[in-house]
Amino acid sequence: MVAPGDSHDRVARLPVDTGLDRHERVRRRPEFLAAYERGRRLSGRLMTVFLLANGSETDRLGIAATRKLGNAVQRNRAKRLVREAFRRNKLQAGLDIVVVPKREILAADYVNVEADYRAILNRRQRRTREA
Repeated sequence: MVAPGDSHDRVARLPVDTGLDRHERVRRRPEFLAAYERGRRLSGRLMTVFLLANGSETDRLGIAATRKLGNAVQRNRAKRLVREAFRRNKLQAGLDIVVVPKREILAADYVNVEADYRAILNRRQRRTREA
């Protein structure tokens, strides 16, 4: 039995809600298809990213981790890594960001995933400024 005030009791009270809100997610198939068809595609070593303006001020994330990527555990790990990279590197540019992870993401750690995600977004911004 755990006594009140024990370390286990304190851990249970920590806020756990670090996920994405509903308005920060691409959820419906037509939204994914629009990003694939009309969005801009940028590829990195670990992922392919489709970017499409969504008409709002907030960015939204969609992740298409198919069974080709691996089993459920591997797909979920890839999605967690991409979600965390999105959460820590928000642009506030009003974009739908659809990420298709590549198999190489399974061997990568978070630092490499975040670096690849940032490099892709920086490439988008650099091309926009040059145009």
